[in-house]
Amino acid sequence: MQNSFTIREATTADVSALASLHVTTFNETHGSFDAPTIATRNWQWQNILQNKNESWFCFVIEKESEGLIGFAKGQFYNHADHPEFAGELNKIYLLRKYQKLGLGRQIVCKVANEFIHRGITSMLLFGDANNSSNKFYEQMGAERLFAKNGEFHGGYGWRNLQNLLVNCKNN
Repeated sequence: MQNSFTIREATTADVSALASLHVTTFNETHGSFDAPTIATRNWQWQNILQNKNESWFCFVIEKESEGLIGFAKGQFYNHADHPEFAGELNKIYLLRKYQKLGLGRQIVCKVANEFIHRGITSMLLFGDANNSSNKFYEQMGAERLFAKNGEFHGGYGWRNLQNLLVNCKNN
């Protein structure tokens, strides 16, 4: 089954499919209340992909007979709240029906590898503190990041991406 999936870099030809996928996966993850529309996501992805620079990258997961089913976007991170992290897994979404097949792990590993290729050795992400996907990040070796007041708001981090890649190779 894994052979029918390809992980590759997103291109401008993916804008329409990526916009639709982003809306669907966002709604599956967070609900559709106040969710951006396909038109909004189409404009955002068109703008992002047409003005590509070296500060970010985006990988898509494509199923041979169905098109795009997931994506992850990485970007440089430079913020005073977590100066120990240099990369951010800015977005990661996978259609619910393709979760628990190892595809999420593959794309996180691909993002980590790309960061290392670019000289970035640490990565964080910010998600919903109550999302069931948090178990996935913890299984991938991410540590919870806490606010200055000690509260957990959904942030996770990998201080050493080489350790994550070892985890990727062992599973």
